[in-house]
Amino acid sequence: MSTPITSLPIRFWTLGWSSLTRDWRAGELRLLMLAVTLAVAALSAVGFFADRLQGGLTRDARALIGGDVVISSDNTPPPAFEEQARELGLTVVQTLSFPTMGRARDEEGGAARLVALKSVGEGYPLRGSLRVAETPTGTDAPTRDIPAPGTAWVDAALLVSLDLEMGQPLLLGDASLTIARVIVVEPDRGAGFMSFAPRVMINNADLPVTGLVQPASRLNYRLAVVGDEARVARFNQWAQAEVAKPGVRGIRLESLEGGQPAMQETLERAEKFLNLVALLAALLCAVAVAIAARGFAQRHLDDCAMLRVLGLSQGTMARAYTLEFALVGLFASALGVAIGYAVHHVFVVLLAGLVEASLPPPGITPVLLGLGMGLTLMMAFGLPPVLQLAKVPPLRVIRRDVGQLKPATLAVLALGMAGFAALLLAASRDLLLGGIAVGGFAAAVLLFAAASYAAVRLLRASVNEATAPRALVMATRQLSARPAYAVVQISALSVGLLALVLLVLLRTDLIASWRNATPPDAPNRFVINVQPEQGTEFQQALRTAGVERFDWYPMIRGRLVSVNGAAVKPEDYPDDRAARLVDREFNLSNTATLPDNNPVVQGTWTENEADALSVEEGLAETLGLKLGDRLGFDIGGQITEGRITSLRKVDWGSMRVNFFVVFPVAEVPNVPVSFISAFRAPDGASAAGASFDNSLVRQFPNITNVDMSQTIAQVQRVLGQVISAVEFLFAFTLAAGLVVLLAAITATRGEREREFAILRAVGAGSRLLRQVQRIELLGVGLLAGFLASSVAVAVGWALARYVFQFSWTASPWVPLGGALAGAVLALVAGWWGLRSVLRTPVVETLRKATA
Repeated sequence: MSTPITSLPIRFWTLGWSSLTRDWRAGELRLLMLAVTLAVAALSAVGFFADRLQGGLTRDARALIGGDVVISSDNTPPPAFEEQARELGLTVVQTLSFPTMGRARDEEGGAARLVALKSVGEGYPLRGSLRVAETPTGTDAPTRDIPAPGTAWVDAALLVSLDLEMGQPLLLGDASLTIARVIVVEPDRGAGFMSFAPRVMINNADLPVTGLVQPASRLNYRLAVVGDEARVARFNQWAQAEVAKPGVRGIRLESLEGGQPAMQETLERAEKFLNLVALLAALLCAVAVAIAARGFAQRHLDDCAMLRVLGLSQGTMARAYTLEFALVGLFASALGVAIGYAVHHVFVVLLAGLVEASLPPPGITPVLLGLGMGLTLMMAFGLPPVLQLAKVPPLRVIRRDVGQLKPATLAVLALGMAGFAALLLAASRDLLLGGIAVGGFAAAVLLFAAASYAAVRLLRASVNEATAPRALVMATRQLSARPAYAVVQISALSVGLLALVLLVLLRTDLIASWRNATPPDAPNRFVINVQPEQGTEFQQALRTAGVERFDWYPMIRGRLVSVNGAAVKPEDYPDDRAARLVDREFNLSNTATLPDNNPVVQGTWTENEADALSVEEGLAETLGLKLGDRLGFDIGGQITEGRITSLRKVDWGSMRVNFFVVFPVAEVPNVPVSFISAFRAPDGASAAGASFDNSLVRQFPNITNVDMSQTIAQVQRVLGQVISAVEFLFAFTLAAGLVVLLAAITATRGEREREFAILRAVGAGSRLLRQVQRIELLGVGLLAGFLASSVAVAVGWALARYVFQFSWTASPWVPLGGALAGAVLALVAGWWGLRSVLRTPVVETLRKATA
């Protein structure tokens, strides 16, 4: 009578812990640990940085706009706003800003410069701190004072431009004000075209003396309100209702987005780049975890079969491996979070000047996201093949052909990938970016699998074994004999190379396109308000100074009043930007020739076509306009209409003259017009440049000359900082890509060892087998590199077009270069990962195979 086999009296946590310590000492978990740690470190670094940045923006939002609520208006705000604020017990301060020309006296050289004039009253600023210095090189300090009557506080750049010193007079209109202090920090300066000009701050009492405020002046009134949070909320609600009333135009509530849009846009773009690189690292690490876990399970089949013979239950074994992988995932995730926290400080240093070093501490969200990502990687991609070990039949102890690992079920794969994709989308903070990255990689995996399977079948059919070299025949037989392994290996290699090629394209093309948005020869002077009768003389002055290339366009001020015969009002548009566009005047222009930097994307540009309009595609999208729509503009009290015949793509970062709406004719009769010009000032020393600007202003005293040199230099500096941060994070993705390459190449090492041992046993020489291995690796690398680079071009184009708004076309040589790079990387990784295959003694390999 036989005695039934009972389960081993061992608890799953004891078995799990002992397996963990044994596998750790044997190095079985190194690749899994490395992959999870890299993924979590990359995502956590970006997460910590973004969390602290958002916290800093929230903390400083009120200082950036100068109050708890700010009413901005093109005209004096209605008294009701100030009265309502005071009734609620709130503190109110009003400022006025506008562009004008500041001048030095003739005895100080008579230089002139466009300035951003701002008049302030007692109590300014209500939020934030104004910092000033006694001299341009002196130590700055916070102050609650404002300029005394008869004095002006200025940016240090203005002193250099006008060659003035502290205590000397500055001429503003009809007033002469003494320069008393240097402005170092102005909390509510904001952004926009006029923020590039040096600031001049004066007392409200001096404004009438200047005589600069005229009916046609372009003014910006700002009414700042601060106080108790509940009362501010009541005022904000009341003000929103007032602004939304019919007939109320030119008044808006300001927010952080309106306070510093350029800085926010730069930071958002930087965050998108960093998120993209982190997503690539996480996707690569998922592939590495899946490959490494399958290799781990393959090596433990025999051990698990023996445990089953000894009576260990399937449930105990499954729970033990779950515990082991959970502990490994938790430790690797915690290590990745710690590394990510350390790395994010490097971002803060690299982006110094873009972000404040005194950011608030991060929250718990990046930590939870990092831990969740690491555990999801282990459980979704690492655990499924390992759990199959619990189902290994005891019969495998005597029959090695049974109990082989099977592909994970579709339900398990779908569930794991869905959870992982959801975490990646949450980490990306941008559904479009995350969707393109995750969806692109998912589609790429399917494409790689199908293409590699077809290639293996084609290779088998196309190689003539009678005439082909023996090494090629043997390599072909090896690949076609195990097509599933070949598909997995080529697909994994392709995914790793896809990320690496995409990174190269990002670095060499996309980032270069971003940097070249302001090319070295970009115009650095914008001159407006040139009168028609001055046109010939002004252009001749530019040519005399050596300026041969310049933009020259009419500029017409007009307000959109009708679309297809129906009157338009801001309240007709729920979108805030659309409402603001309708509520303001446009800068219109006319030219018979299509501007060379404005390609037509829809419709046709016909020179001198009467009753035609060309509209910028972004404006058309925002206002819901289309080809054939008829627009009416109020230009100087006269209604001018036209039909949209074309849509243009405009690069607003090109530092060229651009317009929302252009009449494609040489002349628009009976409308008030001035001219605008953009050009690059003559090269030379700064003194020569200043002399050119001053002579131009003296010759044409009515013009406004905007020097953009410092702005262009600042933009290039900011881009350089952002690119440095992105390149730093590239190291994580590069490492992840190399891990995937190594994992993919070594995934079939056991099978290669057995196959080569049998071939060596029957007389195959080491030289022949090396040739077979190299041909196989070369073919796999060539195919993987070609597939990866082809898909990388498509994914890169989608990212450039829809996420980063770049116009980008990859070189047709990219697939060829990717194929060659894939072949080289596969050979190198194969040499490193498979160098022991031909060195292991035949007897030892065969003994392992039959043990």
